[in-house]
Amino acid sequence: MLDTRILRELLLDPAAGTAERNHLSAASGLVQSGQQLFVVADDEHHLAVFDLHHRGPGRLLKLFDGELPLHHKARKAAKPDCEALLLLPAFAGHPHGALMAMGSGSRPSRQRGALLALDAAGGVLGSARSLDLAPLLAPLHDLVPDLNIEGAFVQGDTLALLQRGNSGSAINARIDLNWRAVQAWIAEAGPVPKPAAINRFALGHIDGVALSFTDGAALPGGAWLFSAAAEDSADTYQDGRCAGSAIGLVDAGGTLKRMERLSRNCKVEGIAASLAGDTVELLLVTDADDRRQPALLLSTAWPL
Repeated sequence: MLDTRILRELLLDPAAGTAERNHLSAASGLVQSGQQLFVVADDEHHLAVFDLHHRGPGRLLKLFDGELPLHHKARKAAKPDCEALLLLPAFAGHPHGALMAMGSGSRPSRQRGALLALDAAGGVLGSARSLDLAPLLAPLHDLVPDLNIEGAFVQGDTLALLQRGNSGSAINARIDLNWRAVQAWIAEAGPVPKPAAINRFALGHIDGVALSFTDGAALPGGAWLFSAAAEDSADTYQDGRCAGSAIGLVDAGGTLKRMERLSRNCKVEGIAASLAGDTVELLLVTDADDRRQPALLLSTAWPL
């Protein structure tokens, strides 16, 4: 098993929180950019920003207009369900790259995205631009019956999307799009890109509950890492008991080479990776599935 340590609870500055509480609970994706950590939560209209060198609370940046209901059922129905947050390299109009938050696509209301330009220091520059991801996700529904995009990353000329299965339909897959074609589409200078490849993965089980992708991160040379959770849920909408989480490594040829369960029983939904010699330093965020509990930022080191 892979041991983790808690770096902090994802607390928010009281001036930047919501009327209900001052923490994130459903952390679902993260990106490290410079000395900042960006975290998206699937039940928020905001992006949280944390300073990696200071343990103070985070601040919020608006992704979408409007306010979400406070009642759980109403909020669940209305939320944008941004499960993926990815760092985009420099492209036209974004000389220092950008962040993109993506809805899961699991329901018509969950096909929104948000694009935030970055400055030379890796910080957010200006306000978020809303994206209608429905045209991009429409061809994917034909490939996967219960679409549920939970992770994404750019690797070379490829934008990789990670489809998360569930106990009812455990199809875990990496769906590749041409990154240059996606750039052109974002800039409204090209057609909607079509999927270039799809590769399915069998991730195994924890205590009889199927493991499913929750996020991914590129490594040099074409390999990539992923986080996976064993959540006992019959579909893409309902939450369920989490039996645990694991980290996996896929080589440049697309072969699953290694998986290791986390010793801490939690639902990891976001992963960021950096190489330190022959070891990968990992940052992970959790989804508490309880709005009263703050999500956690965890760290671990994984020898390759």
